This record gives sequence, C-alpha cells and structure tokens, in this order.
Amino acid sequence: MRFFSDNAAAVHPAVFKAMAEADRLDTAYDGDAWSNRLDATFSALFEREVAVLWVTTGTAANCLALAGLVPPFGGVLCHREAHIQVDEAGAPEFFTGGAKLLLVDGPGAKLTVDALEDARSRIRPDVHQVQADALSITNATEYGLTYSAAETAALGAWAKSHGLGFHLDGARFGNAVASTGASVADLTWRAGVDALSFGFVKNGGLSAEALVLFDPGLADGIRRLRKRSGHLLSKGRYLAAQLLAMVEDDVWLANARAANAAARRLAEAAGQRLVYPVEANEVFLKVSAAEAAALRAQGFDFYDWGVGEARLVTSWNQDMAAVETLARAIEGL
Repeated sequence: MRFFSDNAAAVHPAVFKAMAEADRLDTAYDGDAWSNRLDATFSALFEREVAVLWVTTGTAANCLALAGLVPPFGGVLCHREAHIQVDEAGAPEFFTGGAKLLLVDGPGAKLTVDALEDARSRIRPDVHQVQADALSITNATEYGLTYSAAETAALGAWAKSHGLGFHLDGARFGNAVASTGASVADLTWRAGVDALSFGFVKNGGLSAEALVLFDPGLADGIRRLRKRSGHLLSKGRYLAAQLLAMVEDDVWLANARAANAAARRLAEAAGQRLVYPVEANEVFLKVSAAEAAALRAQGFDFYDWGVGEARLVTSWNQDMAAVETLARAIEGL
C-alpha cells in the first residue's frame, strides 16, 4: 500500500508493447521511424506545429529548455519551492552554463503577476545584477495545485511584455490537464508558453520524457545541447516508442484521470486535515508523529513533509482497495 511517489508506479502495458514492436534494426539516435513521428503526433495533440525531443529525465527536459531560453549570464524567475530550485541539484545552472535562478514567493508554490512584478522591480537594470530572461512555472506545482488556462495566460502575457521566455515544468502536466479540463493548447502555447517539459514517467512511462518546443526554431540548438550533455541515446527509438504509445490513444490522459480520482477519495477522507486543496494527484495532510506511525503500522508508505505533515501521492494504477483502506484509516485517526 504505497503512496510514496508516482515515480515508483508500474509501467503501462502499452509502453512495453510499443518498445517490443520497436525492437528491430533501424537508424540510430533520433533518425528512426518512431522519432520521426513525434513532431507530427504532438503537433496534432497541441493543434499547432511543434518540435519534440525525447530525453530520459524530467531534469534534462527542464534544463535543456532553460538552456535554450536563457544565456549563461541571465536569470530565470521561478518559485522558491520550484522543482528546478529544490530538487535538481544545481542542474539548471549546470546546463545553462551559469544562469541564476531568481526566487519568488507565493502560496502553494504558485506564482502571480503581482509577485513577479514585485520581484522584477527589485532588480536594478545595470550590469551589477543578473537580469531576468525567462519565467518558469510548474503545473501541477510541488504542492499539487494547478494553474488554470486563464492564470497561465496572465503569466504568459506578463512574461511577453517584458521580453521573457516562458518555460513550463510539466512533470505532472497530465494531472493538471485532467484536473482543469482545459485543452493542452490553452494551458501552453495559447498562454504564451515557449517550451514544455511534458512528463510521462510519473504517469505510466518507463524512461522517456518529452521536451515540446512551441517555437521549432529553438530545436536545432537544443538538439546540440542534448548531445553535449550526454542525453542523445543511440537507440532513441525505444524512447520515442514510449511517448507515441502514451499519446496516440490518450493513455496519458486516462492515467492522469485515474490518479486524480484516487487522490480525491483521500482528500474526502482527510477533511480539515488538508494543508492544500487537492487539484491533482498529491495530498498533503496534517498528522502528528504518532498518527503517522499509526498509519505506517497498518502498512501504508508515504513521505513525511516537514514537521506535522505528510505527503500522499496516488498513481495511475493505484489499487483502489488500498485507497479505500487508507481513506478509512485517515478517517479513523
């Protein structure tokens, strides 16, 4: 009865089936038949021309995107608790060659135009301070909150008014789409997003994430960065096959909906214990050390989140019987 992380979830059968079908001789790197289908497949999904690069990790997708948007002497406005700040071990600085993360506050790890304007206004426009070149947001956030299409568009308009690139960390983008009901286009390029790291591993994938570029002109430079950083796999068709399997039959969306539904059941049980509204597949609740120990004694696995809080994450194939058992255990605390 594991609720520790969706990173630990099983791989969807369609992914293994697609990889098996790709297990034959073809061109190496990203010249194969599967990789060559990515642009068209994702362009249909997003309702516009896009360029898509496969990479092995969300960290690589995020940081390659930022490296394509920001010079080494530039800055990236992001939330103080964004994944690129607290969980990527300096990878953005490494991939960009030294760009600085400019940290902004906001409840639930969400950014607002007012908070961004305040942060930017405190940067002197001289050579002695790092200037902002890009904005990065996460949807869903580290606390499971989602940006609506309107909220994203407001941030995108602000970024464009200041000449900033706009990156979206979508490690749980599927969960955000399923939660908001908005189209993938409205949550990305129609809202001004330039680059999206579209997460699949947390949502039933095995070892492939998609870097979606809404400005295809960025692709050539980022392809070179992908090679230079060691992320150009020689048998890229196995990564491309995973992405195609998840997208072509909307497996990604069905999986996200299932994970979100499991989280909503836990949210109902948590009631006043909830720290944040449950808008994706993460549940943060207030529990004492004794209560956390009592839950673990019943066989539940989850993450301690600071003092007096716990994080529960549901996955695409979560056993609903285990979800119900945990819900009753929470209600019984």
